[in-house]
Amino acid sequence: MRRFALILTFTASLVRAQPFELNDTTIVHAGQPTMRLAAGMLARDLERVSGTAPALATRLADCPRRCVVVGTADSALVQEAARALGADLAPLAGQSERYLRVAGEAGGRALLLVAGSDRRGAVYGVVDLSRELGVSAWEWWADVAPAHVDRPAVDGTLRLSHAPAVAYRGIFINDEDWGLQPWAARTFDPAHDIGPKTYARVFELLWRLKANLVWPAMHESTRPFYTVPGNAQTADDYAIIVGTSHAEPMMRNNVREWKSGPFDWFRNRDRLVDYWRTRIDEVKDMETMTSLGLRGVHDSAMEGAASPEQARDTLQDVFKVQRAMLGEAQGKPPAGIPQAFTMYKEVLDYWNLGLAVPDDVTLVWPDDNYGYLAQLGTDKEGRRAGGQGIYYHVSYWGRPHDYLWLGTTHPSLIRDQLERAWATGARRLWVLNVGDIKPAEYLTQYFLDAAFDADVLRQDPARHLEAWAATQFGRVHAAETAAILREYYRLAWERRPEFMGWSQTEPTRPVRTTAYVRTGGDEAERRLADYRALTARAEALAARIPARLRDAFFELVLYPVRSSANLNTRILKLDLAAEYARQQRPSSNLYVRQARAAHAGLVADAAAYNGLADGKWRGIMDIAPRRLPVFAEPVYPTWSVSSRRGCGIVYPAPFAVDGDRLVLRRGRPATRTVTLVSYGGQDARWSVRAGTRAVQADLDGGMLDAAHGHEQRIVLRYDGGADPALSLQCGEQAVKVRFGEGGIVVLRAGSAAATRDWTPQPGLGTSGGAMRARLDLPSRALADLAASAPLQYRFATAGDGEVQLRLVAVPEHPLTAANRVRFAVSLDGAAPEVVDITTVGRSEQWKEDVLSNMAVRTWGVGRLAPGMHTLAVHALDPGVVLDRIDVVPDGAPDDYGMPPAD
Repeated sequence: MRRFALILTFTASLVRAQPFELNDTTIVHAGQPTMRLAAGMLARDLERVSGTAPALATRLADCPRRCVVVGTADSALVQEAARALGADLAPLAGQSERYLRVAGEAGGRALLLVAGSDRRGAVYGVVDLSRELGVSAWEWWADVAPAHVDRPAVDGTLRLSHAPAVAYRGIFINDEDWGLQPWAARTFDPAHDIGPKTYARVFELLWRLKANLVWPAMHESTRPFYTVPGNAQTADDYAIIVGTSHAEPMMRNNVREWKSGPFDWFRNRDRLVDYWRTRIDEVKDMETMTSLGLRGVHDSAMEGAASPEQARDTLQDVFKVQRAMLGEAQGKPPAGIPQAFTMYKEVLDYWNLGLAVPDDVTLVWPDDNYGYLAQLGTDKEGRRAGGQGIYYHVSYWGRPHDYLWLGTTHPSLIRDQLERAWATGARRLWVLNVGDIKPAEYLTQYFLDAAFDADVLRQDPARHLEAWAATQFGRVHAAETAAILREYYRLAWERRPEFMGWSQTEPTRPVRTTAYVRTGGDEAERRLADYRALTARAEALAARIPARLRDAFFELVLYPVRSSANLNTRILKLDLAAEYARQQRPSSNLYVRQARAAHAGLVADAAAYNGLADGKWRGIMDIAPRRLPVFAEPVYPTWSVSSRRGCGIVYPAPFAVDGDRLVLRRGRPATRTVTLVSYGGQDARWSVRAGTRAVQADLDGGMLDAAHGHEQRIVLRYDGGADPALSLQCGEQAVKVRFGEGGIVVLRAGSAAATRDWTPQPGLGTSGGAMRARLDLPSRALADLAASAPLQYRFATAGDGEVQLRLVAVPEHPLTAANRVRFAVSLDGAAPEVVDITTVGRSEQWKEDVLSNMAVRTWGVGRLAPGMHTLAVHALDPGVVLDRIDVVPDGAPDDYGMPPAD
């Protein structure tokens, strides 16, 4: 009704507005620096699209024919244009970050008016014009060149934009030591640091993503934001709100600004207060979101506090001093000044010990640094006047291991976490730790798109990804681009590239053999095959991408895909070489050479990245941030040839009870792999012999020679039939493939029907389709299961041996302090057993869970009779996410990830 009423305030000619053509256009902007910058951005975009630069003016009288008018509703220019069009600006009164847009004829000129309720509202109106012209938010930061349009036009129909879903939306530039800072210092910024030229580009990116807040870079490698001339003014010119991180209260960067003795409230209070007051006075006339509190100098606990209880009580004194200081500087009650308190790491413990935070201060709930929100607000906490927010990571430096190199957080996890924040009322502030910005481009946009429009969270993330891909590379390439990136995120979900060394940091430990080879090598081979296929798809698509978008495709798709593949290849090939040498297989030295080539590929692609666009990005990509062991080029061993001779079959799980056969489940079609080996490195020709039954090999034959490591992996497709049979000829030797029945049964969580307690989570988990307990589900005990609507699974077992259920959940934290993370399982109608995956702090269990994105708990159910069985899974707490259940017979292989499923 509001939109209809607004339309009635305009003349009939405006209601029937046609597309507004932008050829021969003058952009007329209000006089504020923000409007000048917005008009300049639109002019650049229009020139890139059409090839013709529009004129710029500050007076309507200087526009002869076609005018785009940009400004705030209270500016004289916008009011003049509104009068000429007969447009009513009243709907913008009292609104935040909204705009009204309408086209019409007035005085012989065609006018397109973009009127903002405030500076950012007008900017977002301009951003939407650029989006309609086909300009990506990543046109500069990822070199996404727009397509040429001969006659550019935008919709001239009346529109009143929606208000942002989250009031404060932004990014934290962090851990910038190996990318953004050296690039800015040596390549881009005259300040030889992250200075105003760099921040101008950052702030324009925030405009294009409809964000309004920055926590500036703050590591020791970087000069503090407010000490670089021009930084603060640039933020104000771009109407960007400046805040500071959880470790930097009162707009200060302690790492390089604090030089006055102990950072200790108990021993050095007066100097701390003077230090804070100086900065608060400096920024009193700027838009800020002030972080309150007190921790150590840099991301550490409060200095001088003897206990958490003392730290809690001290913070309440600190709040009083800080808020009084803010009120005095700005000349108004503290309740009217934006303030945030981020409960990061140990500070969350103080909150749970009863810390009292002033009601008007925004509480910011952090994740655990690995993408899982540590805690959100209860109903009572959600009723605070200051509201709630979240601080989230897609890049992190710290224990148990960094992930600073590539952007690999799964979009489905981000969606799950943002839905939790939204459902619990954390809607006032969302900040994303983006590291160096590159290469977390898509994840940054997904987060900020959802922050601006929460309806984004209503759709499968795959739809958003494909729409984003269409914007970057065109609709013809969108589906394939999105499919490639979905597979990239899927593979990284099971283990991020940075975690492939199975090492940890703080303290830093050496790499060790991966868990992917503990079953004999097949699981590692499957992962390598997936990465080979993915890289081939990405390279094939890169060859079809238009030339103007080749750099962009390399930055956004090909580089992360191929580099992930190369690091996995280098590590897994060396692990397999050692394992195969123990198995007396002849391929070890070939695998070592392939590992060496993979490392060379890493180096070459990083050099190519840094050489893009005539050196524009020189220094932005470092393949070894923090010089952690996982990135170091390893020693490449040489393996001696075994004395064993003859041909043989290696089965997928040589260390399992059934390691001497290929295990299948009768009646269930499946794809499995065996390896034909010529031991001792002897050349041998092989072929499939006659008499094959119920299975089909992907190859008819070939040579076992040095080029193949004298081995051949053969993919077998089983049709489910009885008595499968396959025999191979290897040189003069006949080799029969042995088959057995049984194996692990994988129950994907999403294979069960949704119930009123459980909802599907597409793309989430190793299964790609997890189920989540309702976010509004009350926590309950086993005694309260009468009203439960459990997930139901049916499965068959072939033998009567001991069975273990491997219950795999996504390692969430309790939704609020009033919950845990529990579900209950019941087999064949027996009494339910509680499974609690709640972890505490940075425990070893938590580390294992977040490094694998799997909370694996086992339940020994004893002997099961052959035949069908029923498993029920009840939700006991809100938000628990079930990924899959593996039914594991005694002696079955111990896979790291999801076993091969039928």
